[in-house]
Amino acid sequence: MEGFERKRTVVIVGGGIAGAQLANSIEQIADVILIDPKEYFEIPWANLRSRVEPAFAERSVINHKEYFKYGKVIVSNAVDVTEQAVVTAEGRRVPYDYLVIATGHPYSTIRRRRDRLEKFQEDNQKIICSSSIMIVGGGKTGVELAGEIAVDFPDKKLTLVHRGPRLLPFIGHKASAKALEWLKSKNVKVLLEQSIDVESISESDREFQTSAGEIVRADSYFLCVGKPIGSAWLRDSILKEYLDRNGRLMVDENFRVGGLSNIFAIGDITDIPELKQGLTAQRHAMILAKNLKMLVKGVIGCKLVRYKPSQPQAWISLGRRDAVVQFSFLTVSGFVPGMFRSRDLFIGKMRRSLGLE
Repeated sequence: MEGFERKRTVVIVGGGIAGAQLANSIEQIADVILIDPKEYFEIPWANLRSRVEPAFAERSVINHKEYFKYGKVIVSNAVDVTEQAVVTAEGRRVPYDYLVIATGHPYSTIRRRRDRLEKFQEDNQKIICSSSIMIVGGGKTGVELAGEIAVDFPDKKLTLVHRGPRLLPFIGHKASAKALEWLKSKNVKVLLEQSIDVESISESDREFQTSAGEIVRADSYFLCVGKPIGSAWLRDSILKEYLDRNGRLMVDENFRVGGLSNIFAIGDITDIPELKQGLTAQRHAMILAKNLKMLVKGVIGCKLVRYKPSQPQAWISLGRRDAVVQFSFLTVSGFVPGMFRSRDLFIGKMRRSLGLE
């Protein structure tokens, strides 16, 4: 049709914090296609609360089409990328004008929302039916899960095993010490500089030997160890030369991968030197959304917004009332930061950013 100009196609791979926020922000100015192995977006920092209170997941596990009404969702794994298209596990080629990779860390491999909600019910029953529980991993996930269980189920005997010399190694020593002190005040036994061979244990085990020879007796356990970067599918692609030794994509201040004009990366998969967390991923998405709006509209001579790495800031929830927050110049713990973070875990704020109640 004369005078008709085709909308540009933006393909987003990954439906986590960064991918979901971006898809929601640009869906009305381009033909946006979201490729994700799940039919839903999950607010990752809420899944620990959902284990002790499964109903909490009703608001934190959201079908993609609830917030992404005008674009297209392809529920599949991406397995390759060429100069013109993304290839899915089924061999489908999805052409793009602009490509955004936001595969970060895979938090769940469960495809359907209904099944994900059922998994939270199962985890909840696992906690209820156990008098003693072992948590392996003393990073953010392990510490927060220990906090949730300790507060909601104070009668449970909790043991947290961590291979490092201190908890929460990604934040400062003071914040780490405050978290340890809080856990001990809730009668959580913390074993530092010890590890569990997770490859050799099973759900039926009730005794576990640490690397130091200590025996931990537990009716059940939860593994809260680090998850790999979601970049394995890129190792044989045209982008393989832009992966650093940690598997992260090297980007410039405009999130362009290797300086390529139409391929971007945001969220945890980037090599930007900053704490990898939800708030940071949201900032990535909002800035890239501004830039893509200019690019797809063909704004001549547009000056793209540059991203500056965020100042260190980390929030650690400790049950329903307390938290530890580390700013670049200050560490605060207790009830006051918990008022802002721990009560609803910013779920309402995240939903509102996606246009949901």
